[in-house]
Amino acid sequence: METLIPTINRLQEVFLTVGAELVKLPQIVVVGSQSSGKSSVLECLVGRDFLPRGSGIVTRRPLVLQLINVPPMVERLKIENGNGAKQMASNLYPGVKAEEWGTFLHCKNQTFTDFNEIRREIEAETERTSGENKGISPEPIYLKIFSPKVLNLTLVDLPGITKVPVGDQPEDIETQVQEMILSFISNPNSLILAVSPANSDLATSDALKLAREVDPDGRRTLLVVSKLDLMDAGTDALEVLLGRVIPVRLGIIGVVNRSQHDINTQKSLEDSMKDEHAFLQRHYPSLASRAGSRYLAKTLSKLLMHHIRDCLPELKTRVTMLTAQYQSQLNGYGQPVEDHSATLLQIVTKFASDYCCTIEGTARYIQTTELCGGARMCYIFHETFGRTLQSIDPLGGLSELDILTAIRNATGPRPALFVPEISFELLVKRQIKRLEEPSLRCVELVHEELQRIIQHCTSFSTQELLRFPKLHDSIVEVVTGLLRKRLPITNEMVHNLVAIELAYINTKHPDFTDAAQVSASVNSQQAEALDGGKRWKNEKVGEDKAPAGGFGSPSKGQAVNLLDTAAPRKLSAREQRDCEVIQRLIKCYFLIVRKSIQDSVPKTVMHFLVNFVKEHLQSELVGQLYKQSLLQELLIESQDTAQQRTEVAQMLEALKKAYNIISEIRETHLW
Repeated sequence: METLIPTINRLQEVFLTVGAELVKLPQIVVVGSQSSGKSSVLECLVGRDFLPRGSGIVTRRPLVLQLINVPPMVERLKIENGNGAKQMASNLYPGVKAEEWGTFLHCKNQTFTDFNEIRREIEAETERTSGENKGISPEPIYLKIFSPKVLNLTLVDLPGITKVPVGDQPEDIETQVQEMILSFISNPNSLILAVSPANSDLATSDALKLAREVDPDGRRTLLVVSKLDLMDAGTDALEVLLGRVIPVRLGIIGVVNRSQHDINTQKSLEDSMKDEHAFLQRHYPSLASRAGSRYLAKTLSKLLMHHIRDCLPELKTRVTMLTAQYQSQLNGYGQPVEDHSATLLQIVTKFASDYCCTIEGTARYIQTTELCGGARMCYIFHETFGRTLQSIDPLGGLSELDILTAIRNATGPRPALFVPEISFELLVKRQIKRLEEPSLRCVELVHEELQRIIQHCTSFSTQELLRFPKLHDSIVEVVTGLLRKRLPITNEMVHNLVAIELAYINTKHPDFTDAAQVSASVNSQQAEALDGGKRWKNEKVGEDKAPAGGFGSPSKGQAVNLLDTAAPRKLSAREQRDCEVIQRLIKCYFLIVRKSIQDSVPKTVMHFLVNFVKEHLQSELVGQLYKQSLLQELLIESQDTAQQRTEVAQMLEALKKAYNIISEIRETHLW
């Protein structure tokens, strides 16, 4: 059990070497209002004067204080003079010839044996970041104190809770201090030492209020009632110390602080502790054995050891999990480049393979939020392109008047007895031409997806490629260029598909079933035309006797436009029949062509664009990039990647050391 606190101190040192607290370590956080006696309590635990003193806010930066119990100097000298132990002693206390001393993290290889110098160094380091006029800073100061008079403890002294800004303090000083305190006490592995003066109402204690915000059950809170000797005459803190006013689960301990007069007269802490014990015996005899600075130190050490014991399994799990995470992250950064040729070929081959696998749907990293690669192309072919073609009306944009006009234009100056085939060809070509635009749009969508696959592969599949920005940009440029060259070729082939359909209207197509029906209709028209000739002779006599009309002399004031074919009128039976015949033929033949285009365009895109890129991607990349003059330039690692690899490696090393430190403690030693 006694090794637990030194173990946590070693863990803290390990993590401080990388400048990050990867794991929330158990520690005691001292919280209290300004001038509540926090500093006096800490000095009593250490047994020496070493903290800055003065009026107003004195502690302006968090002070992480590690108290380390060491043997007296006489015993250490015996150990050094002993056989085989000199090296061990020199490693523990290198070159220190003092009973008590301190070291700062920011003053490497410097030992302070004069505690007045420690105070001055704290003041100087505070002013370095917080200024000289009451400003505060959240950056901690790390101090170790070695002494045979202290118990192993890890404490954090925080700025006192203040209300009104003074000096250089900002207007929101109260909020800043509270946020700083909450950032430390919200650590579930920390113990909260709330200091509240006895001469103030405990119900208004800011320290207890903050403690209860993060520890409502009080499982981590210990209350210290300071300044017991300053209570009004005739009153005492017995009810408070017994927990009858506000109960605190870990206990309530009363202490007597040194007065300002004692500090000015340089009264020793040993004499102060004697006076404290006498005061407790005189005013609180029933609680004298469970109060005072010495009892507080023992209680804190015991509580911290038990708390560390409870937190240790979780700490070990956390360190193991972080080790695996950082190891995986370090593997992602790869090793420094030694063989440039092999590295370039490896990256290019990996990228080409990932690109093709993304198209085939066998990629290692498959997106779950949206369609990607070959799946998206399939959706474009059969959903987007297919639905677009299906939505095209075979007779869209063709009115009956357009059809009649085409029929008349196809017959020239002679009135037509039958529906001319040339009118059908003219109109159906006009409709087939409408299939070209969605076909070219299909090519464009697939081309865009092939571009997106580049980003997908560089972001997810080939993490190593991100190490080399120039190589990354060059690969993107080469693939983009290859796609750019293939796009017009594919567009030309798709354009030719439509042009082929327009070049020859195959009315003998096996699926063109309406052609036979039209042939029967033409034969019927021929028979009707012969009968019509006979009736025309009989009707001719009657027409000659009829009054002039139709195209006879127009009335005065009325103009007749003989070429006005757009004038609305009712179609004759024959005109209606001719329109229906042409519409039926156009619709039937258009559906045949649409089916052919819907099948051939995806095949054309796959052959001339997608499959070509798949087959020639790697050779294109190697041919463009694998050049001796470019190897060094392309494989220059980004500064961010190199720095991140170094940082991750340091983090991983710290985590491995932390795991070894925790593993040194056997479970049998925890109980």
